[in-house]
Amino acid sequence: MRIIKLDEQSKKNILSDLLKRSPNNYDSYQASVDEILANVKANGDKAVFEYTAKFDGATLTADTLRVTEEEIAKAYDEIEDKELVTIIRKAIANIKDHHEKQLKQSWFSSREDGVMLGQKITPLERVGVYVPGGKAAYPSSLLMNVVPAKVAGVDEIVMVTPPGKDGKINPTTLVAAKEAGVDTILKVGGAQAVAALAYGTESIKKVDKIVGPGNIFVALAKKAVYGHVGIDSIAGPSEVMVIADETANPRYVAADLLSQAEHDELASCILVTTSKELAEAVSKEVDGFVEILSRKEIIEKSLENFGYILLVDTMDEAVDVANEIASEHLEIVTKDPFLTMTKIRNAGAIFLGEYSSEPLGDYFAGPNHVLPTNGTAKFFSPLNVDDFMKKSSIIYYSKEALEPVSSDVIKFANAEGLTAHANSIKVRFEDK
Repeated sequence: MRIIKLDEQSKKNILSDLLKRSPNNYDSYQASVDEILANVKANGDKAVFEYTAKFDGATLTADTLRVTEEEIAKAYDEIEDKELVTIIRKAIANIKDHHEKQLKQSWFSSREDGVMLGQKITPLERVGVYVPGGKAAYPSSLLMNVVPAKVAGVDEIVMVTPPGKDGKINPTTLVAAKEAGVDTILKVGGAQAVAALAYGTESIKKVDKIVGPGNIFVALAKKAVYGHVGIDSIAGPSEVMVIADETANPRYVAADLLSQAEHDELASCILVTTSKELAEAVSKEVDGFVEILSRKEIIEKSLENFGYILLVDTMDEAVDVANEIASEHLEIVTKDPFLTMTKIRNAGAIFLGEYSSEPLGDYFAGPNHVLPTNGTAKFFSPLNVDDFMKKSSIIYYSKEALEPVSSDVIKFANAEGLTAHANSIKVRFEDK
């Protein structure tokens, strides 16, 4: 990996390079996505089935669109490593336990003058969860999107995922969906699935919100339908930053950097360190790992484009660059990681110490792995229970409470030229 002495110019160049990875820069795909959305909105099932045949090579009908209980039962039999089902259940328990701590209750407060104010918290009624499919299976992503929705109390969870050419869904995906509590599984993916969830078709009911990762067509489709439905976020390529000092194990650090580089040629992995010796040792370890890892070509491209080892003079400088880049995953491997953590303002998820490797968060620990990318950790949070709930304000005034403030409200409304607003207060006391 390249080793760079960090200064203002190099920081500016790196930030510029990283921002090129944003989905907002992929407008060349937007016309194709818009065409799919419009077609599905106008033609419903017919368009969905045609796109599924075109892009996935699978023939669907209204009768074969939904995964049956028989297909799910068969999926359990098809999983060769039965221990995987047990591991999925353990992961669900950890994710559920973490997200249950996020639950909030409706609240009300009252005053002696006859005013009652509050907030009513209501789960969303119907949520669509997009799960990438085809040859790959991502049960961890499925769990991270479904379990918080279940904890929130969503009435109906509809999962969409692209089928293989044989019209089947990966058995691991089906088992994970069943274990997590998905209500309906549909064999459809791509922008056409997003459109169907957003607008509804003859066979697919419109949802209130769409969550879950996908390719650039899925990301742009979610962005386009926002407003018709809610969405979680527009996810960009994966990224990890490691802050480390001379106490860090270079082999561990190198392994953690590469755990993200293997995701995608656009993935970013950055080490920020105060130790030149560690920087050189990590670079050497990275070279060794790359030669033996299965996704060598992807890793090499990722490192070439967005891999950096940044040398800084002080830990405060390391914290400053971490807060500026606002990485999706931030590992802190220093003498006192908890102290360093207190200075971090912007990060999606923070991993403390040499045994808190990022993949632990991806699969098992419990906190959500759906995280803000491309610097959006400056203003976005990880997916959480609140994403599956909505809040309504509660306002109650008795006549005795309204009367002493009525003139204030009337004056405020008149100041804005909204006489009908003022009148709606005035008529309640016109007999005075």
